[in-house]
Amino acid sequence: MLHVLYTIGPVFVIILLGWGLRAWRFLPGHLIGPLNRMVYYLAIPAMIFREVAQASFHAHFQPVLLGGTLAPVAAVFVIALGVGFLFNIQKKERGTFLQSSLHGNLGYIGLAVAYYFLGREGFTRASILAAFLMLLQNLLAVLALQAFSPAEKSTHPLLFLAQKITFNPVILSAMAGIGFSLFQISIPEPIDRMLAIISGMALPLALLVIGASLSFGLIKAHFFPALGAGFLKLLVLPGLGIGLYHWLRLSPAQFLPGLILLASPTATITYVMAGEMDGSTELASATVSMNTLLSAATFVFWLGIRYH
Repeated sequence: MLHVLYTIGPVFVIILLGWGLRAWRFLPGHLIGPLNRMVYYLAIPAMIFREVAQASFHAHFQPVLLGGTLAPVAAVFVIALGVGFLFNIQKKERGTFLQSSLHGNLGYIGLAVAYYFLGREGFTRASILAAFLMLLQNLLAVLALQAFSPAEKSTHPLLFLAQKITFNPVILSAMAGIGFSLFQISIPEPIDRMLAIISGMALPLALLVIGASLSFGLIKAHFFPALGAGFLKLLVLPGLGIGLYHWLRLSPAQFLPGLILLASPTATITYVMAGEMDGSTELASATVSMNTLLSAATFVFWLGIRYH
């Protein structure tokens, strides 16, 4: 358990540092957007591509683990749909509630925890899983937002989904890395060194940006829907995952990359998607902020289970 605390603790201290840097104006608000784009489109993809391309895909890809990781996400989608109707969540908020309950922050927090807790090998396995998991997350998020959009069906969900997948740098970098790994294409040494330098800033800067993006003003106004989404995302989803992993007879060494991804808090992209598809940006912002903070405790809980 101490190993979990020592590993997870510093990750969230850096997130809080990012919030403090913005509050103290060391990190002005107008810089957060450009820094986020640099992390999202350059640093994180460079790190994922380099790690996956240099690894053996056949050694790290496990179809059983993939199935055990994707199935709980689909199950939570159905559960969240029922919860939304049961508690009569407003139509404008229902699609956002649904996507917030299953759309995890894999690229920034999930992969950071996997890297620092499991090392490079665990990070590689998590990166491969993340590519497939992001595909499912985006599909279900678009379906949820489109189904409960209060506007006329003037949007094009299939086109929107295609754009989210085509221009998702995490998916593209992981798939490119898989291609290099499968065909055993080596990265030229000068390019590898360049990627290594860029990769070095990926996770620290990602955590600082997450912290600087936290917003607490809307949590009070949307406390119960945000808390409900957090309960499904941080407890029910990884709980279903770990139950299925055990049923599939996967060892902790095998399933921990998947569990970390399932336990990741709501992704910041939910705010963007809610804005583009007539969802509730306020609920998305409140859920992201609340779940990011709560995940510090839930990560310790889920990762500590294997020590008992």
